[in-house]
Amino acid sequence: MPVEMTRARFEELVSEALDQVPPKFADAMDNVVVLVEEFNDESPTILGLYHGVALTRRTTNYAGVLPDRISIYRRPILWMCATEAEVVEQVLITVMHELGHYFGLDDDRLHELGWG
Repeated sequence: MPVEMTRARFEELVSEALDQVPPKFADAMDNVVVLVEEFNDESPTILGLYHGVALTRRTTNYAGVLPDRISIYRRPILWMCATEAEVVEQVLITVMHELGHYFGLDDDRLHELGWG
């Protein structure tokens, strides 16, 4: 049975997950925004998605562009979790996973690090 949670509470959990980013990495974050969305139209079961140019791929030509986006998808996370504690954990994992892509890590490395 999926967890029921208000959008405001879910957004609070995403904010709390961002607060757990180590200062060294938080200070390096530039031109990126984290958004809560209900689900991804093209892949409705994915939990998050990074849209942009990873920091490791940015060159001197990277200027004047809209911010990169990290989308955290509320409905799939709530659907897969049975308790609020599971939601808290999954939001943290998803946020860190997508931030890992922003920092240039691939899925294999993120799995090795324990971030989904």
